[in-house]
Amino acid sequence: MQIDIIETTSLGDRSYLVSDAGVGVVVDPQRDIDRVQALAAERGVAISHVVETHVHNDYVTGGLELARVTGAAYVVPAGDTVSYDRVPASDGDVLVAGQMRLQVLHTPGHTHHHVSYALADAQGAVQAVFTGGSMLYGATGRTDLLGAEHTDTLTHAQFHSVRRLVQELPAGTAVFPSHGFGSFCAATPTSGTSSTVGEQAKVNPALTQDEQAFVDQLIAGLGAYPAYYAHMGPINAAGPDPVDLSTPRAVDAAELATRLEAGEWVVDLRARTAFAAGHLPGALNFELSNNFLTYLGWLYDWDAPLTLIGESEQQVADARRELVRIGVDRLAGAAVGSPEELAAGRELGSYPVTDFAGLAAQLADHDDTVVLDARRDDERAAGGVRGSIHIPIHELSGRIEEVPGGDVWVYCGSGYRASIAASILARAGRRPVLVDGGYGDPDTGSAAVGLHTESVSV
Repeated sequence: MQIDIIETTSLGDRSYLVSDAGVGVVVDPQRDIDRVQALAAERGVAISHVVETHVHNDYVTGGLELARVTGAAYVVPAGDTVSYDRVPASDGDVLVAGQMRLQVLHTPGHTHHHVSYALADAQGAVQAVFTGGSMLYGATGRTDLLGAEHTDTLTHAQFHSVRRLVQELPAGTAVFPSHGFGSFCAATPTSGTSSTVGEQAKVNPALTQDEQAFVDQLIAGLGAYPAYYAHMGPINAAGPDPVDLSTPRAVDAAELATRLEAGEWVVDLRARTAFAAGHLPGALNFELSNNFLTYLGWLYDWDAPLTLIGESEQQVADARRELVRIGVDRLAGAAVGSPEELAAGRELGSYPVTDFAGLAAQLADHDDTVVLDARRDDERAAGGVRGSIHIPIHELSGRIEEVPGGDVWVYCGSGYRASIAASILARAGRRPVLVDGGYGDPDTGSAAVGLHTESVSV
C-alpha cells in the first residue's frame, strides 16, 4: 500500500492517491485533475473511488470530473445536499477498494457533515486516517465558514470529533489532513508535515485542553479569510464544470489599452520589483508565486472581466491553472510581452522600491511620512511601525480615501501584499513607495532597524 501526497502549495492544501494491488483511491482532489491522472498512470493503478471529506469552501473540487472520466465511485458525505449523483458516505460505512477498506467516521466541526476515512489493509489493520479539515497537525479546521450562527456549535463538535479519532484509532495511525499547510481553512497555525494519532494526542489543542478552553481559544483565533470562499461551497454543491486549461485568447496592445482605460481588471504577473520599475498604468500587480491565488481570489471582483499580462506563455498558463482551482474560468484574455512592447507608445508607470532600512532613514528625517500597513488585524495586533496607518489589503480598495495624499510608504509581512497595495494606490493616482521585505524578518525587517513596536491598537 502506498500513499502519495499531491501538494497544492498555493492553497495550502493536500490531495492524496492511495494505491494497492493496481487499485487507487483519491482523497479530496483539486480541480486540475491531470496531476492525479498522471500519478495514477505512473503507479499503474485504476482509480476505483474518489472520496471527499467535505464540501470544500476553499477550492473547487476536481472530484466530480475525476470520477466521471475514470468511472470511479464518487463518495460525498451523506448529509450534504448536492445536485449530482454520488455515493453517500454515512458514519460506519465501509468502502471496499480492492484489498483496501475505508471506514467512514462522521467528524463534524469544519462543516456539519464532515467525515474522515480510516484506511485499513487486507488484514484489517488500520494504516492511516484522512482527516480533511478535522484533525490537522497541531490544530484543527476553522469552524466559521458556514456563518457566525454555526460557529459555536461547530467548534464544540470539532472538539469531540478530534477526540473521537484518538479514542477509536490506534496511536500509530498516520494522519493525512487536507488543510493546514498555509490554508486559511486552519483555525490556528499548524506545525509539521507529518504526524500520527498518538503524536497529536500530545500536542493538538483539542486533546490537551478542556472543551471550553479549546472552544474559546479557537474562536478567538478566527481571523479574516479570503472573500472567494463564499463562492466555493455553492459551486461544489452544484457540481463544477469540467476543467478548462486552454490558452486564453490573445489580447493585443490596442485592446489592452482599451481595457485599462475602462478600469477593468488587468493583472500583471511579473515580479514586484520588475513591476515597480515599469508597468502599464492602471494594471495591478499580483506576482505569480505561492501567494498569487489567495490574494487575487480575495480581492478580485467576482465575474468581472480579467485580463492577464505575462512575460511568457508558460507564465500565463501557470496562472490559468491556479485560477481554475478557485473557479475563475472565463478569462477575458491574456497579453504576453514586456511593458515596453505592450505600451503601444504610452508612457509607463513606475514607483520607488526600498527596504525597512530605507523606511527607517526616511522616518528619521521626515516624521510626517505616511506609512501604510497592509497586514491583517491579527498581525497588526502583535506590532507595527509606530505612527503607521493600518488598512488590511483586502479592505484597501474600499478605504483608499482614508490614505492621505502624497507619497505613501507601504509594507506588509513579506513585501507581497505591499506590492499589491502599491499597485492599487498607483492605479488610484497616489504615489506609493514599496517597502520590499518582511515586517518580522530578524535580519532585514522592522526589528532590525528599530521600527518594531510590541503592540499596536487595532
